[in-house]
Amino acid sequence: MSPLARHEAQRELHSRRLKARLLILIAAGAVLFGGIDNASSADAPAADTSVMDFKQWGLLATQDGGRRKPVDTFAKETLIRITGKSTYTDESGRRWQPNDFVLSALMETHDWKNEPMVLVSFGNLKEQLGLDKTQRRFSFTQLAGSAELQRLANEAQAAKRAEKPLDRVQQEALGVSDRLTLFSHVLDGSALLIVPASGNETDPWVDPSGWSKYYSEAQFAPVQGQLQTLATAYINGDGFNFSRAANQLQENLRSLSPSVYPQEQQLRLEYFYNHFESFYRAIWCYGIALVILIAAHLRKRGRSLQNIGVAVALLGLAFQASGIIMRCMIAGRPPVTNMYESIIWVSFAVSVFGMIFFARYRAPVYLLAALPVTLIALLLVHQMPIAMPSSIDPLVPVLRDNFWLTVHVLTITLSYAAFALAMGFGHILLWRYARNPAAARGDAPMHFWLYRVLQLGVLLLAAGTILGGVWANYSWGRFWGWDPKETWALIALLCYILALHGRLAGWWTQFGLAVASVVCFLAVLMAWYGVNFVLGKGLHSYGFGIGGETYVAIFVLLDLLFVAFAIWRYRTSKSAVAAAGEIQGERVTA
Repeated sequence: MSPLARHEAQRELHSRRLKARLLILIAAGAVLFGGIDNASSADAPAADTSVMDFKQWGLLATQDGGRRKPVDTFAKETLIRITGKSTYTDESGRRWQPNDFVLSALMETHDWKNEPMVLVSFGNLKEQLGLDKTQRRFSFTQLAGSAELQRLANEAQAAKRAEKPLDRVQQEALGVSDRLTLFSHVLDGSALLIVPASGNETDPWVDPSGWSKYYSEAQFAPVQGQLQTLATAYINGDGFNFSRAANQLQENLRSLSPSVYPQEQQLRLEYFYNHFESFYRAIWCYGIALVILIAAHLRKRGRSLQNIGVAVALLGLAFQASGIIMRCMIAGRPPVTNMYESIIWVSFAVSVFGMIFFARYRAPVYLLAALPVTLIALLLVHQMPIAMPSSIDPLVPVLRDNFWLTVHVLTITLSYAAFALAMGFGHILLWRYARNPAAARGDAPMHFWLYRVLQLGVLLLAAGTILGGVWANYSWGRFWGWDPKETWALIALLCYILALHGRLAGWWTQFGLAVASVVCFLAVLMAWYGVNFVLGKGLHSYGFGIGGETYVAIFVLLDLLFVAFAIWRYRTSKSAVAAAGEIQGERVTA
């Protein structure tokens, strides 16, 4: 049952919130012996904290989501989970950064309960709750007081415990309830677990109000003093003393449990990863490189322009590779355990394959096929942080064998990358067929290059599927079980084998292979996205999620319409050529 649904849970929440504020806000004169409400903090105007440097505060360690991470990561993930964005602009027009939001919510320097910031994106749920369907975000007070939301969340939780499937409304209601619960924990300070366990890495950390679980008053006194100094500096907008207090607070917390507290280097690496934004930089590089390469292609003789485009694309690859490497170092595992990571990795591999084939055949069309695919994939995960969260989570037990994770999952995802490159290549070929079918049919090298990419994809997918069976036998005690993920991987493999064999046997022409490279990717899309986000069934539940169905459905529909148009153009041109040949033959005979 949702913690917002019971009176006793509300009383416990209020009690914990009071204890946390008594500890942290005492220096600001916020000690209250009655109820705590937003009006008490709203009486005095808050200092402008938007220009403060939160780096030292962000480098504090906290325990969240099953791992130890910088507060900076916790703040960013928290704001994204609540609002769907990494920054938030309030009704007055002020833009809040994640760390500033968390501190302000904890110290109540802003009326966050009545700020419309909790994301509710599903139209049917908004309709059922009686909310404005044109609005995407609503206030904590408005949603927490909704009896219908509590009822839907309770039903969803009961169905989840009984291992029954949830409909989309129930899933979304449960997600909104989770956001409200997280929001309430941020407000009362119980989400900020910055006090480390005393000596065992597996023990849970506690928020500042629970220090007595592990430490004596004398041990915790220096930490309490720095918390008070930090709170005072923040409320007064004193950036210098705030940073100094945060730095000293980290040292004091580390001294409580040096063996448990993360190393400074580890925290700084993750902080740098958060703010360097490697994948966002890569998006810009790929977009610029694509524009330059298209311009070079249109000029026909723009070799120098082409070289510039290739150089910018390589810079984008360097940015994306740096982000993947840093993510591996932070997580201690390959970056392919959820949809966000797999899309990042597959999009990177698409561009790498494109660059390799470009170097091998000196054909810039490989880059013209690879860069749009990579660019769209990166934009997709950048614009859908709720459906595809970028959080680095601990591995589920079945994934903890890093050898099989590396061999099987990386092989499968590399096959997806090869097929995505072939799909991009196929679109270029079909566009050429739609524009000038005769010229496209006569371009033998283009069809040969497409055939090579498809061969690579089939080889990788076949190897990955077999290795997956070996891993399944190792983890689940059977080689094959017709799990949806296994079944659709096999269907995708058979589709591409049929496409290659049909071309080799002469069942269809080069144009048919171009069509197959696009249509067969829909099977990959089903195996990759559909099983996890549409079916949501099977043993591969660690990859399940919700959201994005509209985008995928629109892509599939438009793609099929494009293929149908290319087929119509191809057949029309063949009929015209045949008719012209008959007329010419009649003239010769005459």
